[in-house]
Amino acid sequence: MRPSSTVTIDSHALATLRYIRSSMDAAGTVAVPGSAGIAVGAIGLCAAALSADAFRSYWLAVWLCAAAAGALAGALLVARQGDARRFTLFGAPVRKVFLHLLPCVFAGAVLTVVLLHSGNQHAIPGTWLLMYGCGLLYTSVVTSRIIALLGLLFVLLSV
Repeated sequence: MRPSSTVTIDSHALATLRYIRSSMDAAGTVAVPGSAGIAVGAIGLCAAALSADAFRSYWLAVWLCAAAAGALAGALLVARQGDARRFTLFGAPVRKVFLHLLPCVFAGAVLTVVLLHSGNQHAIPGTWLLMYGCGLLYTSVVTSRIIALLGLLFVLLSV
């Protein structure tokens, strides 16, 4: 008869495999597909054209709608790629991207409200570029170097 404090090799191996899988999941990166960048960029170009001509007086509403549409399109395209690579939208890598990007997006939203109420509407686009660029720089920790370069370009453009 075995003492109750012994551990079988099977349970130890399963625990080790669970640890390895969770470590690999936590250390993973998210590959942002080029189609997501193209789709978000196309939505931005459409918003720029609309807010420059037909809807000039509604430029803020146009850009806010474009931001929502771009976020949705990007998320759907990342999710579609995720299905092919067998990762979930709720896994550690995607959660890291969300948590890296969210503070800068939130700060941009707060600054938008402040600038809007203070009458500095002309400063809103530059603020958005700066905050989004900083968010991309921070997000590049768990994505790729090209995202860092894109973030740096947004920061430089905002300056």
